[in-house]
Amino acid sequence: MSEESFAIEMKNVVKEFKVLNRHEGLAGSIRDLFSRDYKIVTAVDNISINIKHGEIVGYLGPNGAGKSTTIKMMTGVLEPTRGEIFVNGTVPYKNRTRNAENIGVVFGQRSQLWWSLPLIESFNLLKAIYMIPDGDYRQMLELYRELADIENLLHKPVRQMSLGQRTLSDILAAFLHNPKIVFLDEPTIGLDVSMKAKIRELIKGLNKEKNTTVILTTHDMGDVDALCRRIVIIDHGSMIYDNDIEHLKHYFGSYRTLRLNLVDEGWKEIIVDESKTDVMSVIAEYQKKNGVKDMKLEDISTEEVIKKIYEQSATRTA
Repeated sequence: MSEESFAIEMKNVVKEFKVLNRHEGLAGSIRDLFSRDYKIVTAVDNISINIKHGEIVGYLGPNGAGKSTTIKMMTGVLEPTRGEIFVNGTVPYKNRTRNAENIGVVFGQRSQLWWSLPLIESFNLLKAIYMIPDGDYRQMLELYRELADIENLLHKPVRQMSLGQRTLSDILAAFLHNPKIVFLDEPTIGLDVSMKAKIRELIKGLNKEKNTTVILTTHDMGDVDALCRRIVIIDHGSMIYDNDIEHLKHYFGSYRTLRLNLVDEGWKEIIVDESKTDVMSVIAEYQKKNGVKDMKLEDISTEEVIKKIYEQSATRTA
């Protein structure tokens, strides 16, 4: 067993799946029933990572990169093919019950709340399931009142809540038993701007008050900028970046986002690498071809930086 010096430790973790090579047509389907023609697909390829207690880490990558597989191994749902993984000092797939006691999860739109019950009744049931002491339970509810306006939600059935209210309630439920680690998958997807801001502030507040480690998977770079100092990026099952956001932006420091309001096309966004191309020459070229009515020059966004990393990774693996 690993010492609990880190919230999560992964050492050369590999996850492979055996996938049947299927054949077409009815005859092919019958043949597949008895076939041993398999191929090995590597979903996670030799990932090593240490995550400290209290960190909020953005775990990013395109669809199919291996994020969900990694999270399932962290939560004990899957066993790695090779390598070692420790969560709060225990091997999650060997100690699934103990691991579940110390983690919270919010995955997509899969709610852990009881649909027809008022929120407070769901909280009471979770209190019983996790055997939360009365004093700790009252303390968490007081913290929730301090961090979010929950009084009008407590006695409202979940089925009557808006999407934003349900998401907020699910996050509160995930933190209720004071877990050491919470996994959040797309926590602000589909929400309006004001509710996104409210949920981000709630997550930051809970992390600060309880020193909870948060693993965030998201495609919303607003979540990343608001919550994460450190990001890990994987692509095709391999880690391609692990560092803080400022280092990432510094690495792409010569890039700028040039926005031009063209006469016939309206606003156009162009990423310019100033180490290779002069911004004024780009503006002059568009002025000559299209005519420029207005312009803005900004530092490259986190979203664009990550796109560049994906592009570089795709070029290396092509």
